Amino acid sequence: MTEHEHEHEHVRVAVIGSGFGGLGAAVRLRREGITDFVVLERAGAVGGTWRDNSYPGCACDVPSHLYSFSFAPNADWPRTFSGQEHIREYLERVADTFRLRPHIRFDHEVKQARWDTEKLWWEVETSQGTLTADVVISATGPLSDPKMPDIKGLDAFPGKVFHSARWDHDYDLRGKRVAVIGTGASAIQIVPAIQRDVAQLTLFQRTPPWVMPRADRAITGAERWLHRQLPFTTQARRGLLWGIRELQVQAFTKRPNELGLVEQLAKRNIHRSIKDPALRAKLTPNYRIGCKRILLSNAYYPALAQPNVDVVASGLGEIRGSTLVATDGSEVEVDAIVFSTGFHVTDMPIADRVVGAEGHTLMESWKDGMKALRGATAAGFPNFMTVIGPNTGLGNSSMILMIESQLNYLADYVRQLDVLGGRVALDPRASAVNAWNRRVQDRMERTVWSSGGCSSWYLDESGVNTTLWPGTTTEFRSATRRVDLGEYEVVRAPAAKPAAVPAGRTKKGRGGKVEAGAA
Repeated sequence: MTEHEHEHEHVRVAVIGSGFGGLGAAVRLRREGITDFVVLERAGAVGGTWRDNSYPGCACDVPSHLYSFSFAPNADWPRTFSGQEHIREYLERVADTFRLRPHIRFDHEVKQARWDTEKLWWEVETSQGTLTADVVISATGPLSDPKMPDIKGLDAFPGKVFHSARWDHDYDLRGKRVAVIGTGASAIQIVPAIQRDVAQLTLFQRTPPWVMPRADRAITGAERWLHRQLPFTTQARRGLLWGIRELQVQAFTKRPNELGLVEQLAKRNIHRSIKDPALRAKLTPNYRIGCKRILLSNAYYPALAQPNVDVVASGLGEIRGSTLVATDGSEVEVDAIVFSTGFHVTDMPIADRVVGAEGHTLMESWKDGMKALRGATAAGFPNFMTVIGPNTGLGNSSMILMIESQLNYLADYVRQLDVLGGRVALDPRASAVNAWNRRVQDRMERTVWSSGGCSSWYLDESGVNTTLWPGTTTEFRSATRRVDLGEYEVVRAPAAKPAAVPAGRTKKGRGGKVEAGAA
């Protein structure tokens, strides 16, 4: 379609993003018989965070057979923990298998989505024109917009600077003096991947992570053959991986003291790899394991023990020319800086682009902290749903499980709109949103993430955990199985002012059939 045609288009559903959440939503819509939808993707390919994060060593810390859709099993995962390139290939395959590409609009960044209270639809402005939609699904995900710290002197640094999620593959790190800022999940993969090639690597560590061995191996040809010939074996493998993690979650959410044994195993892991007592002390956390995400690596500690690596046990405070000055006063000269400093998780930028029924943005609505009914819908934003919304993250299992639960909720949401009939919208009651959020936060108090003695990216500026789900995936699936209309206001267009399609604009039916002038 041309840009001009897009400016006059109305669709039933507009999905923002083509990562796991966006592609999953698209598949579910097709399964519900809805083909009148678009997927708006700001980049030129599908994949979301698995497209953007292509840094050396990038891989998933959730087993492959659990980190995939239940409706799209993959018998040919090459490793028990797959690399970025294999996960991205999987998502490309999902887009092809379920015939999603005709629905995807690449290079369509959403600039603003504004609710029209008269017509009861969303006006979505993109970088390629404007369209309207009855329902908007935000599937941008929390790991989509890199977070760069505000460091004095960074603008004047003469060397190369980039974030781990925006890796510059044209810049050759070989023989360079490199600083890595941060010690999160990406940093522990980057450090061993580049350590052998760089002249000197300096790791700026504000807080050491707990790191456990990674039980990664190649999946044999015999295993893959078995999974192809007997698909139930793939399901059984997935079920076993899921069940183990369901049992583990109780320690994270209800009995953090039970994590003491795991902590001892993690300390042994440090002792096995780090012989220098001073370095070992730097790398040993002083908070309960699990408070921050437990990281998996067999190569991180051995890399830090190499003679060309230095661990600075403090944050980066200032940059003077090519000299990096830590908050403890130590200095080091470098040629390149890699920021492994995470993402805008508790302040997702898409929230600043969504304008609701009262004329304020979702970001403004969330100024005191993110909250959404069942992790999906926010009061004052009718027919708007977030996939991987507030308090839907996990600390020990696969996010695909949570995404699929939210897709169940999405499917029933659209069914309810059909049952209600006509031009109609559902707006969650503020009382329902607040009641749900209170229950979540009450349960959060006893979790390791709140009581473990650390500060993590799970917490917002007020110290509230608006990121994780304090329960099992089974509990969340039960809570999102269907929409309770009692938790919503049913909004209809004023009887005297039916919501007509603007002149020159067409509206497609569920199957793509054009209904000229439909209201």
